[in-house]
Amino acid sequence: MIAVIMQPTYLPWIGYFDLMDKAGVFVFLDNVQFEKQAWQQRNRIKSSDGQWKWLTVPVVQNISQHINEVRIDNTRNWSKKHWKTIEQYYLHAPCWKQYSPGLEEIYSQKRDFLVDLNLAIITYIKNQFKIETKLVKASDLPVTGSKVRRLVNICHHLNADVYLSSVRSADYIEQDNMFESEGISLRYHQFEHPLYSQLYGDFASNMSAIDLLFNEGPKSLDIIHSGSQPY
Repeated sequence: MIAVIMQPTYLPWIGYFDLMDKAGVFVFLDNVQFEKQAWQQRNRIKSSDGQWKWLTVPVVQNISQHINEVRIDNTRNWSKKHWKTIEQYYLHAPCWKQYSPGLEEIYSQKRDFLVDLNLAIITYIKNQFKIETKLVKASDLPVTGSKVRRLVNICHHLNADVYLSSVRSADYIEQDNMFESEGISLRYHQFEHPLYSQLYGDFASNMSAIDLLFNEGPKSLDIIHSGSQPY
């Protein structure tokens, strides 16, 4: 059984969902250190000038807080602004009418914690992509440990014999790689970003997955699969 363990990010890119689709269980690593101005609270969408624009969720800053402890700064009217920006750039996308109501409902609801917002958006996109992988929060598991040891312990708890990791985590994992000695096969996710129909000029890669969803709709998962590489 393949386990994937990733932090819950805001409006993730399509590679995130390729990892999710390959997993038997996908774990949101929500009980580790929050990083300010990282993917946990912001991501990019393509703008009408053919470039990209950051969407950043404002948060209440505290020292040394876990991701699942981070509160959204709802004193700022961020959600309405984010939705209006998304609407501005994707209103004329082929699949806007089909997928926008569900996402708009998420933005219309007030949430106190960043993790709840991220999981709501991720789950919505997952469902539209027809991905059936089981989702679990690390904070709901009776697992302890830090760094690589925590990942290994999560795999053991879930009876996973394969851990599929993001390539970006390779340096961090290889500093203390104990997977093989613990009976778990470690593999690194390989993904070549596919091209797809996109608004506003030349193709821009690494946008939020909603860019693919609004432009390609039902074809999205097949397009994601086309970027998958052997690992």
